[in-house]
Amino acid sequence: MFVAGTETTSTVVEWAMSELMRNPEIMERAQKEVRELAAQRRNRLEESDISELNYMKLIINETLRLHPPVPLVPRLCRETCEVMGYRIDAGTRVFVNAWANGRDERYWDDAESFKPERFQGSAMDFKGVDFEYLPFGAGRRICPGIGFGMATVELALGHLLLHFDWELPHGMRPEELDMCEATSLIVARKTELKLIATGRVPLPAAT
Repeated sequence: MFVAGTETTSTVVEWAMSELMRNPEIMERAQKEVRELAAQRRNRLEESDISELNYMKLIINETLRLHPPVPLVPRLCRETCEVMGYRIDAGTRVFVNAWANGRDERYWDDAESFKPERFQGSAMDFKGVDFEYLPFGAGRRICPGIGFGMATVELALGHLLLHFDWELPHGMRPEELDMCEATSLIVARKTELKLIATGRVPLPAAT
């Protein structure tokens, strides 16, 4: 419960910030969207505002494609079947590689590149219908916390973009940022993401 409800969420936010630091033009566009909306709300960002942050949602979708927090989705075969010429006996435990699906060139153009715009106007969704994109799994065992997890990621990332400007330390260039992954049940960064934060938008006055 604790791992699924907290570590996965923080991992997605960390990967989103990593990709934004690697792509300054995407970071700039995302901050512009968030700050323009917040300026109409007295520098506040509420959960009800998230639906208007369309570009940030594309960024999160693309982050989940490249960095699904749980890369291997376990399933138990209920009845003997054949898949791609392989016999799968009932009771066999199989793992769907969501990480590999999200980087498969057969389904994704320029699959290794971070391009949030690929989801613009796309019917592709993470709710388990599109099997090439399964960051939350699919079927009856799909992650029950999708709504809570997405709301948490959206609010956290939105506030990070709203209230701070971000820089890499020691004059590091974006292309030098280490994007290696740790091998674990939840695939986080292999090295900690260390950034320099500068306050940008004042916190709203208490009411």
